[in-house]
Amino acid sequence: MPNIVLTRIDNRLIHGQVATQWAGVVGANLLLVANDEVAGDEFRQGLMNMAAPAYAQTRYFTIQKTIDIIDRASDAQKIAIICETPQDVLRLVEGGVPIKKVNIGNMHMADGKRQVATTVAVDDADVAAFKKLQDLGVELEIRRVPDIAAEDTNKLFK
Repeated sequence: MPNIVLTRIDNRLIHGQVATQWAGVVGANLLLVANDEVAGDEFRQGLMNMAAPAYAQTRYFTIQKTIDIIDRASDAQKIAIICETPQDVLRLVEGGVPIKKVNIGNMHMADGKRQVATTVAVDDADVAAFKKLQDLGVELEIRRVPDIAAEDTNKLFK
C-alpha cells in the first residue's frame, strides 16, 4: 500500500505553496505530478524541479503510469500526489489508487467556470467529478495553505 500523505488539486502543480508549505507540513519526500501533458514536457518539469524542496524527489507520470506503478512505491516514500483537475484525481481513484482525501487548492477562473471559493473556480464537469469522488468515499477539503482553515466544501455544489 503506497504511503500517500497528500493528494492536492492545483492548476500550478509544483510551485511555492506546494514546495514550501504543504510538502513540509505533511512530511512528503516525493512529489508526484500525475498529469498526462506534463509527463512529456521536460521544460515544465525543469521549472517545477526548481520550485521543489531539496529534500523531496519529483516524478512526472501520466495518469495511467501512476495507476500502474503506485503500488510498487517503497514504504519509505511519503508521496504527495499533485493533479491539475478533479477529473485526473477521479481517474486515479477509479484506477485503484488508494486516495482517501483530496486537498483542493487552486483551480483558476476560466471561460465557463464560476468562482465558488477563495481560490477555486469550477464548471459542471468539475462538479460532477467532485460528486463522484464523494460517492466513492473520498473526503474533499478546500484549503489553499495548511495554516488557514478549510472552506466549506458545500460551496463546490452550489
